[in-house]
Amino acid sequence: MKSKKSLEAQTRPSRCPDNSAFKQQKLPAWKPQLTITTVLSSFFVTGAFCLSAGICLILSANSVREIQINYSDKCSDCSKLRENSSNWNNDCYCSVDFMLKEDMLGDVFMYYGLQNFYQNHRRYVISRSDAQLLGRDVDIQKSYCAPFTTYRNGTPMAPCGAIANSIFNDTIDLFYNLKSSVIQVPLLKTGNSWWTDKNVKFRNPKSHNLSSAFAGTARPPYWQKPVYLLDEEDERNNGYINDELIVWMRVSAFSTFRNLYRRVSRTRQFADGLPAGNYTFRISYNFPVSKFKGKKHVILSTMVWSGGSNPFLGIAYTVDCLPDDGATNPTIPGKANFRLILYEASRLEDMQTISGYTQVEPEDMREGMPGMPEYYFVFKVGSESKC
Repeated sequence: MKSKKSLEAQTRPSRCPDNSAFKQQKLPAWKPQLTITTVLSSFFVTGAFCLSAGICLILSANSVREIQINYSDKCSDCSKLRENSSNWNNDCYCSVDFMLKEDMLGDVFMYYGLQNFYQNHRRYVISRSDAQLLGRDVDIQKSYCAPFTTYRNGTPMAPCGAIANSIFNDTIDLFYNLKSSVIQVPLLKTGNSWWTDKNVKFRNPKSHNLSSAFAGTARPPYWQKPVYLLDEEDERNNGYINDELIVWMRVSAFSTFRNLYRRVSRTRQFADGLPAGNYTFRISYNFPVSKFKGKKHVILSTMVWSGGSNPFLGIAYTVDCLPDDGATNPTIPGKANFRLILYEASRLEDMQTISGYTQVEPEDMREGMPGMPEYYFVFKVGSESKC
């Protein structure tokens, strides 16, 4: 019996790792010996780098030229008209005048901004069919598009879902008032979406023409025209690959956001950007916001090497170098002016070369702080800096 069991044990594969340097964790490794000099030097170098990078980023963000105009209040007549959904087929236009005090040189971008519009709602975020947007023939009844899937007669919506149904559909044109003449600023409506979205995530159904590709489908309820008529002038910007649709389908994480709408074409007198002067936004008002107490903005902005006018990254780099009052660090019993530096050493000689610090014996620490290890600790009077 014993010989049979031992034979089975020999034939059974071993679960022990191979006797190699890699699997036995015996490879040569660099184990640095950290000292107070190297640690403080690393902290100072890192702090200096973060402070320099933060200052550069803040100065770069402050150099961005930007103007933002709230037109939801200035177009109040159109806003009241859009409160009644039965007026969806009635056009309503409004104009907003403004002045640029300084030139906006370089590339100028036009954004539309929405306030108090919660695209991050859980059911709203998933209300789409990525397979349909790829041009595939899918059963949207099995998707998350409900209730914006089909009409009562069974006709499927293209595109389906709450995101596509609520697309921003205001039309904004920009005019330059030069003395007695009015010049329309040329705007680019393509090239405003991510390359991966335009070429990978969105595709039109394959057919000899776009209208036949979408035959048997209907526009979403809040749309004024079907998807294959979004841009009749450019077939490369029509259907599911329309830039305005693609930009809108990338939902925002916050209730206040902006999306890229147009870019100023740098031609003729706008070759260097937008010159200073008087301008007018002419807006076809279609997107209602009064029912959810929202606001609409149109933004003109330039761009720098670090991006737009967002100082967050620069502040994040510099805030780490601000002085700390040490309120969260433990104090020594009977020595209220001392603060604990998160460092310990087994040799007193490691500490004696640092000026401005005071050595405290373990006996002083154990009073009221049981369990403190038998190490020498270093303390410093007053506040300490993170840099």
